Amino acid sequence: MEDIVDEENVMVNYPPTRMRKIILLSSFILLTSAFIFSSAAAQELKRVRFGYPSLGFRQGHIWVAKDEGLFKKYGLDVDPIFLRGGQLAIQALAAGDPPIMSIGQVVQANLAGFDLALVAGVESYYDSTIYGRGTVTRLEQLKGKRLGISGYGAATHFAALIVAKHLNLDPNKDLTLVPGGPDTERIAALSSGKIDASVFNSSTVPIAKRMGFTELVYLPDLGVEVQGNGMATTRGYIKSSREIVKAALKGYIEGINYIFQNTAATQKVFARYMRTNDAEVLEQSYQAYLKTTARKPYPTLKGLQFLLDALAPTMPQAKTAKPEQFVDLSFLQELEKEGFFNEMAKRYPSK
Repeated sequence: MEDIVDEENVMVNYPPTRMRKIILLSSFILLTSAFIFSSAAAQELKRVRFGYPSLGFRQGHIWVAKDEGLFKKYGLDVDPIFLRGGQLAIQALAAGDPPIMSIGQVVQANLAGFDLALVAGVESYYDSTIYGRGTVTRLEQLKGKRLGISGYGAATHFAALIVAKHLNLDPNKDLTLVPGGPDTERIAALSSGKIDASVFNSSTVPIAKRMGFTELVYLPDLGVEVQGNGMATTRGYIKSSREIVKAALKGYIEGINYIFQNTAATQKVFARYMRTNDAEVLEQSYQAYLKTTARKPYPTLKGLQFLLDALAPTMPQAKTAKPEQFVDLSFLQELEKEGFFNEMAKRYPSK
């Protein structure tokens, strides 16, 4: 039987058996090609662990960049790793696993002999509020009280030092600093009376209010610029894996810009990683993020100098150290020259 060509539809009519064979062969070729393509694409992605020390919204751009596929755009398969508290995070970073960390306090680690570098900074004022319980209704009443912090060397610790200086108190004599882990654990400690006040991030503010605690001060209102959270790595990793660091920074920055433009999607991601479906907490977290986060995440040298001054009494080497020793701005400067920030501004225009 001859093949019949229908010139109007440009189709070839084959016998049923032959047609089935052609369809099966075509399907096999398509599936095989798709498998090879997807396998090759997967192999091209470089896997890297990216650590973060808290479940607060300040880590949001890492979570968003992971869940929305932004790291993958730049060739990375990022595995976000939660490390409980700043001290553990610094120790893990110094040991090289994870090789990249969302943290700000690299100063004390470097003064202690490590070689870390901050390549980006997203927090120049601590987004922290101090709440008191019972009769502690004014900031001045903190003298002689137990103040909860997440841990020594963490942002909450330095926040406590800012408050102590503001009140002209000796933090080692006039306050009892009580390390108590994440905000959720310190809320419980405050509720049970184990501490008299505590430093909380904005995500915890709605809960603190519901529980009847009294706001004593919002740290940014004290006007003290300090280097808080950022993206850090070791100088050794920069030397051996510069392109990975740069790719991670691109995803990190696009995550920031994505958050500014995508409220609902962002809050969904926040809910997953912050482990809450509390609408008020999610909205408070989102608004605080927008209010306190710069789209160009340059570290603050003035804020790093604050940390050096705060550490000088216990670490004499801080007196001669310079803020520039703790940063590597070359990645951000490269992205500026390459027009990356202009590209982000076009893709995610300000509302």
